[in-house]
Amino acid sequence: MKVAIFGQYYQNDTRPIIRDIFVFFNANNVDLVIEENFLKILYEEEILKNEYQTFNSNKCLDDSFDILISIGGDGTILRAATYVKDLGIPILGINAGRLGFLAKVQKENIETFLQLVIEKKYSISKRTLLSLECSPENDQIQELNFAMNEVTVSRKDTTSMITIETSLNGEYLNSYWADGLIISTPTGSTGYSLSCGGPVLTPDVKSFVITPIAPHNLNARPLVIPDDTEIKLKISGREDQYLVSLDSRIATLNNNSVLTVRKTPFEINMVEIPNETFLKTLRAKLLWGEDKRN
Repeated sequence: MKVAIFGQYYQNDTRPIIRDIFVFFNANNVDLVIEENFLKILYEEEILKNEYQTFNSNKCLDDSFDILISIGGDGTILRAATYVKDLGIPILGINAGRLGFLAKVQKENIETFLQLVIEKKYSISKRTLLSLECSPENDQIQELNFAMNEVTVSRKDTTSMITIETSLNGEYLNSYWADGLIISTPTGSTGYSLSCGGPVLTPDVKSFVITPIAPHNLNARPLVIPDDTEIKLKISGREDQYLVSLDSRIATLNNNSVLTVRKTPFEINMVEIPNETFLKTLRAKLLWGEDKRN
């Protein structure tokens, strides 16, 4: 079995998690390949001493990998998706963060769940992604022009609102006067969109959500649309530039540039461990059922 391992940072409370993962895989003779920068951190912290193969880009991975283990929170998984891209390598998130809708495996259950990975007793949840095109083209977003959670446009260097002229499949929808606008996948519906009043979508729903950020018009509400919709955005404001983000990656664009958002031709495969369902995670993270009347 061949496993890629990715993490972005190291904290003292993640030491036992990382130790357990490597002890388990080494005991089971798993071929491990570790992201280059993460391995440097583990050497510096003296968590690892043995030599390992490394990867530092999407081109270093291929279909010989059985799975990618992401150690961290949901943000780490979003970054891991940029390495996997269209290769179809399943991603399993081990939660060393806080909220964690995507990182399902908790530190108390690592060995149990990794045994299921070894035995391949898991299912796959396919996650839709968003792609972004910009006219005129922008070098900052050409190479990694996709997002697993959301594409967001927002104001830059100003407290003034921006105007986001929005069209769906060539038909004008609305001009949002707001701090910004979020285009969210079902996976991202539990992220930024949720905090701005958007609905929660289950991962298998074939839809996107358009959620305004602090709209001036209170009748501008979140909108659920089919995921085969082509969305065009034209942004204007008092400042010459605005921000666009693809998950955590941010670029600066000029006013009146046109953004086209649509579904990517590929999906990300998320590992689903038995009994760790989306609905169970939703109840736990949003504290549903904590009311004594339930």
